[in-house]
Amino acid sequence: MNISVILCTYNRCQNLAKALESIAASKLPESVEWEVLIIDNNSRDQTREVVEDFSCQHPGRFRYLFEPQQGKSHALNTGIREARGEILAFLDDDVTVVPTWLRNLTVSLDKGEWAGAGGRTLPANALIAPDWLALGGPNSMGHIICAHFDLGDEARELDRPPYGANMAFRKKLFEKYGLFRTDLGPSPNLEIPRTNEDTEFGRRLLAAGERLRYEPSAVVYHPIPEDRLQKEYFLKWWFDLGRASVREWGGGPPVLGIPRPYLNILKLGTIVMAERLGRWMLSMNPRKRFYNKCWVWETAGQLKEYYRLLRTTPPKANSHP
Repeated sequence: MNISVILCTYNRCQNLAKALESIAASKLPESVEWEVLIIDNNSRDQTREVVEDFSCQHPGRFRYLFEPQQGKSHALNTGIREARGEILAFLDDDVTVVPTWLRNLTVSLDKGEWAGAGGRTLPANALIAPDWLALGGPNSMGHIICAHFDLGDEARELDRPPYGANMAFRKKLFEKYGLFRTDLGPSPNLEIPRTNEDTEFGRRLLAAGERLRYEPSAVVYHPIPEDRLQKEYFLKWWFDLGRASVREWGGGPPVLGIPRPYLNILKLGTIVMAERLGRWMLSMNPRKRFYNKCWVWETAGQLKEYYRLLRTTPPKANSHP
């Protein structure tokens, strides 16, 4: 079995060094050949020097690639194209992994039963949440601040896509279903929503009938950046989620000759928005209240993206008898 770990990075050389150090300590059987691809997406710090240092310490293990087109999806797709492994594992550049992470995440993918796997992602540091932020229960938003993904101690089949901070797929799935969408994912382009490039690919596989596995013993630890503990960060994230969800599914077919975005805008701007505004304004619990406010921002993001679809979709030419 051959494995390629794909890690995209942008101006995080200090966190990157910690991530690579933890990956270098991975324990796999001698029969497994594995490599680590670090895709530098136009970093202006010492990223290249950090990677070259690890390449010297571990000859043949770490490989530096440069992707000049800004945007994480472009960097991910470069890694996929350049990877030598039959199985591709994906990580964020600010996580640390346990020594058995890579083995446990990929062991079930050696045969054809499973298309991919998602591991357990836990917060790397303790957090005292502000009174407006829920980290557990039905209003939880822990997945937003640290890609928190924890479905318990038992391995099982996934009914949802894993997150890009800790997932793996067989490479031939990208050949069959396509690469990550470059109109989604972190990017300096304000017209591209900053979410969903990873989960969209997982949903693509699930919709096609492919099977994904949850591996609780494949553990990574994700830090909680202090700048994310701001209401503005969460509202922006939910707004982008609304935009990304529309972009993922598209406008849909027309109804009685009326473009679907018009109908969706009408429904979202009246029924859905009124319902979500009501839930927000009537909530007394501060955590539930903020959670409901985020859904209002998500609806606003959907409305913006539908308007964009109407502006950018050329009208059909009139036909004349």
